[in-house]
Amino acid sequence: MKITSPQLVVETVQPSFTRVDGIVLLAIFGLLWSVMHFGHGMLVSFDPARMPELDTSTSQIPYYAGRTLLRMWIAFAFSLFFAISLGYLAAKNAMARSVILPALDVLQSVPVLGFLSATVTGFMALFPGSLLGVECASIFAIFTGQVWNMAFGFYHSMVTVPNDMQEAATNYGLSRWQRFRVVELPASVHSLIWNSMMSFGGGWFFVAQSEAISVMNKDIKLPGLGSYMASAIERGDNQAALLAVIAMLVLILASDQLVWRPMLAWADRFKIELTGSSAAPTSWVYDLLQGTVLFTWLNERVWTPLGDAFNRWSAKSSISTARVKPEVSLRIWQALGSLIGLWLLYQMVTGLFSAIAILHGALTLPLLLKVIWLGVLTLLRVLAMTVVATLIWTPIGVWIGFHPGAARFAQPLAQIGASFPVNMTFPVVVGWFVATHTPMNWGSILLIAMGTQWYILFNVVAGAMAIPNDLKEAADINNLKGWQRWKTLILPAIFPYWVTGACTAAGGAWNASIVAEAATWGSTTLKADGLGAFIADVTKTGDTPMIIVSIGVMSLFVVTMNKFIWRRLYGYAERRFRLD
Repeated sequence: MKITSPQLVVETVQPSFTRVDGIVLLAIFGLLWSVMHFGHGMLVSFDPARMPELDTSTSQIPYYAGRTLLRMWIAFAFSLFFAISLGYLAAKNAMARSVILPALDVLQSVPVLGFLSATVTGFMALFPGSLLGVECASIFAIFTGQVWNMAFGFYHSMVTVPNDMQEAATNYGLSRWQRFRVVELPASVHSLIWNSMMSFGGGWFFVAQSEAISVMNKDIKLPGLGSYMASAIERGDNQAALLAVIAMLVLILASDQLVWRPMLAWADRFKIELTGSSAAPTSWVYDLLQGTVLFTWLNERVWTPLGDAFNRWSAKSSISTARVKPEVSLRIWQALGSLIGLWLLYQMVTGLFSAIAILHGALTLPLLLKVIWLGVLTLLRVLAMTVVATLIWTPIGVWIGFHPGAARFAQPLAQIGASFPVNMTFPVVVGWFVATHTPMNWGSILLIAMGTQWYILFNVVAGAMAIPNDLKEAADINNLKGWQRWKTLILPAIFPYWVTGACTAAGGAWNASIVAEAATWGSTTLKADGLGAFIADVTKTGDTPMIIVSIGVMSLFVVTMNKFIWRRLYGYAERRFRLD
């Protein structure tokens, strides 16, 4: 017989289902219904020859907002998976890294209109008679506006995980999955969330281009805020444009409150420091969800068992892999890499011969030199934007990062700035440029900066917030102030983050130049001399040879910058400013 002392028995109080749980449950069902409702519109029949007119009545704005938001989150889900997968592979495998990083450089350099030109016809052929083909092309275009910054940011975080943490994981015998789940992902999650916020804003920036597709002499407008904005710009309708902007701002602020702010509050637990921060990020949604029965049940009954099962499978997989001789495993990977490399080489050669066939007789040396000169003009604007944005936003970003209270207000404002489509500023910008006689060759620098300077700000803020509190206290103890504090603590800590932000800002500036070098409002059009305006013109007219040449020249400029500037700065940051 078992005897238990009554005074030692601790009564377990089971949490009860509260009103908050009911609200959360209703919100989940509402979200599922919204996905089904707005997703159904993607599957309707479609005939390019009989495109229905876009309904521009204000009553359609909520529906258009839902369609756009669904495209944004679908694209973001693919971007997140792609960024984590390729970033991890590039960080862990030297052979894969030698292929992935140059490929990302090239893909980052291709403008959104270039992807649309190449993919919209293919997706339409993949889903004939259905709007899903055009929807996939639009989602893919948004994906290309989001993914590169996330992939580079996650790769950088992976290669700068402190060595002592990696050694501890090795000493504990963690499998690859356990190392990723316990060490590498937590160490990278802060940067990943900030880059996700920035990339999501980048998707908003190109939403008008991705939904109102003018390519190969075809005008295709999908139901969404982007196409609604494009229609308002064509008509010069200030009221419709303002309502679309208000709807977009509501969606941005809702995403900030319901998604990004709770994620930042959750990620603060993974900050690498010995002493706690005096003002950690907070979120009312995160605080609300922490006490719900629903999320506690999901954590205990779903996520934890799934994680444990994956840990067991990973451990067995590691044992099985260890039984294979290292040289055999190396040969398998080399053979697989060779096959992939040969396939990529075949595709490149095939594409090259196709491009040569298209360009034969259409491209002359004077025309090529003209395109290159236009590229030089755009390059000068990109460099000017990067330098000026760095000088302005680095001290501001550090101040925001050191004051989490200010970050709570600055974060949504920066998201709005990053997300605001530059063509929605045309009513003000075109009028101001005309009134002040500002040449578009100079004014376009301002328009480029409006869409890309935020990459630098977001990454500098992320770097400043990631500085361990014990390092700040050490700087205070040693009475480091002014330039000495910047030189010893701040600049080394934020430099790797700045490199990621500046690299992505420069790459995004080339994309933004397509929108920024040609400003149109109603019947008034201002154009700058540059490669961006040239690409916009030839894409709209469907001039295939010039599309190939201009995109090829832009890609060459971006890849050259990445090779000789950003790659070297990445390597320098990895060697000199690693937190060990």
